[in-house]
Amino acid sequence: MEDEDFEPCELAEEKDEGGFKAPLPDNEDAASDASMDSEGEDFENVPRRFRTDSESTTDTLSSVSSSYSVGSNISTVSRLSMLSSGSTIASGGIFKEDEKEVEPNPEGPKSGPDMSRLKDIKHKQKRTDMYLNLLRQKRRQKMKERKQRKMARLESGEKAEEKKTIESMRKFDETTVEPDDAEVDWEEQNDELSDYFNNGTVPKILIMTRNAPKGPMVKMCHELLKTIPNSQFFFRQGFALKKIIPQAIKKGFTAMIVVSADRKWVPNDLKIIYLPGGPTAHFKMSSVRLREKTKGGDTPTTHLPELILNNFKSRLGRRIGRMFAALFPQVPEFEGRQVVTFHNQRDYIFFRQHRYIFRSEKRAGLKELGPRFTLKLR
Repeated sequence: MEDEDFEPCELAEEKDEGGFKAPLPDNEDAASDASMDSEGEDFENVPRRFRTDSESTTDTLSSVSSSYSVGSNISTVSRLSMLSSGSTIASGGIFKEDEKEVEPNPEGPKSGPDMSRLKDIKHKQKRTDMYLNLLRQKRRQKMKERKQRKMARLESGEKAEEKKTIESMRKFDETTVEPDDAEVDWEEQNDELSDYFNNGTVPKILIMTRNAPKGPMVKMCHELLKTIPNSQFFFRQGFALKKIIPQAIKKGFTAMIVVSADRKWVPNDLKIIYLPGGPTAHFKMSSVRLREKTKGGDTPTTHLPELILNNFKSRLGRRIGRMFAALFPQVPEFEGRQVVTFHNQRDYIFFRQHRYIFRSEKRAGLKELGPRFTLKLR
């Protein structure tokens, strides 16, 4: 076959002498027509094949599309609608399977009103009123079910499930130490703050700012002076801390508090420096609310406040808690009924100051004095 020469010809372009296209020649390959010349073959014995559903649907679509061919007066939109109706047949018209019945929810119907009909209300105000009414009904239904569960627990004596909060779902901190840890106790008895806790040294605090205070910065320093007993304010006037610290040690100050602010003079930074040899803590300050903006805020009295340190359980937390404790005298004056709280939660330290009053043997009232702010160790 490789040695034979074939003459190329274009059957569709052959023309005779008159310029007309020549007809195709007869097929000289007898083998290709062998199947067509079988005169004695019996076609009646061939099994009959029926048309499937998909083929019937295809023929239906082709007949619909061919009936609306070019030149028809029917618009394109109507053709598309006819074709879409044909596609509906294909997707599940006459050949659509029986739909399965939806099984009922074994847990029972959901509590509360049905809100599925709100979309049928076209008037916006009526739809809003109906939505709020349904929310109130749903809230009442939940309260009713909650009371029923509570009564059932009281009758059976079961305890309520613990609420899932961020603190309860938090992973256990490996740095948490026990209150009676011997190693930590030895470190605390020999650290830089041991003179305050062992000998009862009276703290003396020096408060200053990073630069000249203005606006909220001045008010914040004034409120810190009212909150921390035996504290004094120093106008820094551009002096470096290296020059201020020796003079503060000579005058008997035990710690320094340096407050910084942003461009709008809102406090955003706080440093606590213990003299003479440390330690030093640097905090980011946020969520500052001064006493004048605190709801029901009042000026604290000159009584020494009580101190509450909450949730300082890790090794670092106990050291930070001791630094806060060393700012206040160890002997509070209970007549003033004032308490300062440092609450540690998710590595944020929340500062609050309250005045309490005993309304009865089991009830007490609180009044926030201010200021309030949040600290995070840098």
